[in-house]
Amino acid sequence: MSQVFHQLCEETVQAALVEDQSFGSVLPRLIDEARHVPAPVLSAALPRLAQGVAEAPPNLGGWLAVCAGAWVENGADPDPVGTAIVDRLTEVAAAALAFADAWEAATGDKPPHMQEEQPSQHALNVVSPTLGEGGVPAMMAWFSLPQFAMGACTVLARGPRVRAAVTDRPLKILAAERSARYWGQMDYVKDLLQVLDDHPLLVLDRQTRRGWMVTISGIGDNFQLHTLLAAALVDRPQGVPGRAPDPRWVAASGDGDLQPDTPSVVGWWNLVDARGGWIWNEGVPADIPEVNGVRVVVLDPPAYERVWSPGRRFPLMPGSLTVNGTYTADELAGWWPHIAPARSPGRSG
Repeated sequence: MSQVFHQLCEETVQAALVEDQSFGSVLPRLIDEARHVPAPVLSAALPRLAQGVAEAPPNLGGWLAVCAGAWVENGADPDPVGTAIVDRLTEVAAAALAFADAWEAATGDKPPHMQEEQPSQHALNVVSPTLGEGGVPAMMAWFSLPQFAMGACTVLARGPRVRAAVTDRPLKILAAERSARYWGQMDYVKDLLQVLDDHPLLVLDRQTRRGWMVTISGIGDNFQLHTLLAAALVDRPQGVPGRAPDPRWVAASGDGDLQPDTPSVVGWWNLVDARGGWIWNEGVPADIPEVNGVRVVVLDPPAYERVWSPGRRFPLMPGSLTVNGTYTADELAGWWPHIAPARSPGRSG
């Protein structure tokens, strides 16, 4: 079985690299065969698939990225292919944005829908006066962006080493943010590129003046951060008194599945940054500003009851929060002068 699979993989990648018409027939066979192959065999084939992702025309390489993402979801190691997908996505997003800019300049209207329409001579005629010979690759990039976005979301969620290996991160985040205007899944890519791994946070309780140094990894939004903070601190030794979180909330925010009939999460605090700004649950930990090189989260009593759905924004990405140290009020005396009182929020919610 593995020999047939590897042969199909080779044929598919080769067809993509040389733009052979056989790609359309061999790709479905590869997809079907991969369903019957164990994860180690899938992992062994990913370096070859990564070459196709990186070098094939985007309209073909995008489908290889989708294949890679499916294999990773089924247990394959994301490391051999993750960087290739993320790097190519940035290139494809830049070309897709060039297509969108040219289209809007020429027509004053939105570009064609990436999935409901397809490359055409008409589309090429619209953008060619602006893009010249770059019109064809830009058009192909536009229509392949959804495939690359899908693959990138999977490898970034599954691969902490993929996330750690990202280069030119601000450039990639900007490209994802700009292209999210046209394809919403790029907003997920943007936030996955901002995920903090093995990252310290200083957590301060304003009422008791005590604090904790914690390490976070794989947390996709501040709903998840809020829940895992409660799991680590509430009704725990050397923590804070209060209502302990439902174990189902904790599991669904960590590495467990969301159990049916799990009730909504009820929040514990108003999370505030060191400048006094509210830390919105809809945001991400990377948004929290630093003080003296450390991101600071201040626990204040809740301004009102917050309720949200349990689980992780990125179900494929396990999240963790570990308490590394506990500090008394005396030990933190030098920190509090740098911590502003909570400000009134700039918006409701």
